Amino acid sequence: MNKIKELFNIQYPIIQGGMIWASGWKLASAVSNAGGLGLIGSGSMYPDILREHIQKCKKATNKPFGVNIPMLYPNLEEIIQIIIEEGVKIVFTSAGNPKTYTAYLKEKGITVVHVVSSLKFALKAQEAGVDAVVAEGFEAGGHNGRDETTSLTLIPIVKKEVSIPLIAAGGIATGSAMYAVMALGADGVQVGSRFVASDEASSHIDFKKMVVEAKEGDTQLTLKELAPVRLLKNKFYNDVTELYSKGPSIDELKALLGRARAKRGMFEGDLNEGELEIGQVSGLIQDIKPAKVIVDDMIKEFQETKKSMEQVAI
Repeated sequence: MNKIKELFNIQYPIIQGGMIWASGWKLASAVSNAGGLGLIGSGSMYPDILREHIQKCKKATNKPFGVNIPMLYPNLEEIIQIIIEEGVKIVFTSAGNPKTYTAYLKEKGITVVHVVSSLKFALKAQEAGVDAVVAEGFEAGGHNGRDETTSLTLIPIVKKEVSIPLIAAGGIATGSAMYAVMALGADGVQVGSRFVASDEASSHIDFKKMVVEAKEGDTQLTLKELAPVRLLKNKFYNDVTELYSKGPSIDELKALLGRARAKRGMFEGDLNEGELEIGQVSGLIQDIKPAKVIVDDMIKEFQETKKSMEQVAI
């Protein structure tokens, strides 16, 4: 039995990333209905909006789903209480200390998973009592690790040292990539960028189209002094690069970033001034399609890859 399928009671060990401005109830329920685990991304939601999304997701699917919580969220306590009140049974935490709420959530019967970008933080998450970890490589979109460790390196390093189930993330948009990271020791995969370019993602259609048009080399990790983030190259990215050439202070970088820059780009569709977060794997994404088709295609390709690898001779 696959550990991730067993942990979440799902058909396939595919978890949809809880991405800001993309992962609302429509995407989460569609992925869960397709046999994976859908996640609502609370990082871009006010507490009352999150409650609404949870309630709508419960109506749209009778399958397991969860909520992703960035631990730096300003209304964290309120978010936690809403999740408990609404009976959500799976929580993915990220961008913060897993010790803060893991024990409390588990007391409430909630399965807790923490997202990490290094072995050091994977071990801390395990020590905090989480049920599984997501090890996210440098290829991933959005906020990322500072160490620039790729998935190909990170997954076996973490697998060697942790005893809890391991989910691989970063650069996974195909069934063959899923096979590869599972061959390295992952028990399942978390997929973000591929689901951004889905019919059900709440991100703006113009952003989705830009993701589809992206080529290899069109993303870059930047703003490490604030919070490392992988962005599509656009006018805002070029402005950041120009500012870096002048040796900016932290305050100057914060001033350029301003507020709601990610919402402006990914949700409202301002492709020039917005912050457009996506992974390197966008270079492989060539269409926008339903979440169910994405899941089905990944599983089909996984099985085909498995079969072809069994015939490989060395």
